[in-house]
Amino acid sequence: MGGLQVHAVPDCAASRRKSSVHSTIVVAVVLLAGFSVGSGRAVRADMPSGVRPNPFRASTSRATRQSALRAIPIDKLDARAKAKVCSVLSNVSVFRRMPIRVIDCDPSLYLFLVRHPDVVVNIWEVLDISRLQLRQVGPETYRVAESVGTLAAVEFLYSSHDTHIIYAEGSYEGSLFARPVKGRCLMVLKTGYIRETDDRYYITSRLDVFLNVEHSGVELLTKAFQPLIGKVADTNFVQSVAFLGSLSRTAEVNCRGVQRLAGRLAHVRPENRLRLAELAAEVAGKSPLVAIRTGTKP
Repeated sequence: MGGLQVHAVPDCAASRRKSSVHSTIVVAVVLLAGFSVGSGRAVRADMPSGVRPNPFRASTSRATRQSALRAIPIDKLDARAKAKVCSVLSNVSVFRRMPIRVIDCDPSLYLFLVRHPDVVVNIWEVLDISRLQLRQVGPETYRVAESVGTLAAVEFLYSSHDTHIIYAEGSYEGSLFARPVKGRCLMVLKTGYIRETDDRYYITSRLDVFLNVEHSGVELLTKAFQPLIGKVADTNFVQSVAFLGSLSRTAEVNCRGVQRLAGRLAHVRPENRLRLAELAAEVAGKSPLVAIRTGTKP
């Protein structure tokens, strides 16, 4: 294969550029390397007893929120991280559990991309999928800028193989609101891994988002725009997770193309460009697809 073709990347550039609802919650979700398109209708909190919510749809229910709170490993956070978590949880304006997704993806590549969202966003820039700008400014911190007026600082407070806690603090200033709106966002990404008999890994991703918006923007955001923002956030998260699986499958069949792509990433640290290239080689080396085609063992 000559050039790089990342499979199943939808044509969503136009909608991203035109969208005027990229508030803190949307940008924060996009960071979590937030792509199949689905609106993720919210599950009602007053569902009849005995009716179980569909986990593959978004939920804003009270029961889901309580479950999400219990899943946060507060005891594993240091004092500074706890303070930031509590600053959001003490006054939550919006809670949303994104649609749970399952993808076919290499675990090492998945973790690398989740922990280095700037790599994913820079790939989108190179492929002209998005104009979102995300730059690493510290060991666990990033700065985000979006063309319609969103600025945010993002920090990984906790990372393990199955849990990531991310804190974002930012503002929106544009045509959507008369005055700038500031907010803080807490995201908890839970991940599960299953290795099937065909030696392929299937990864389940669940993202809970807690948003605290300053008083001046709460009423308008929660009453008028929450359904719209929720659907945009769902779509960004679903498509972003699918993109990770797409990149993993591309590395299996076109390792050199992904390595060339890594060399074109001008806005990530050199060691991360090198690591992406190394991971592409590792994914190709243990791919059952390559083994079948070449007659060798992965």
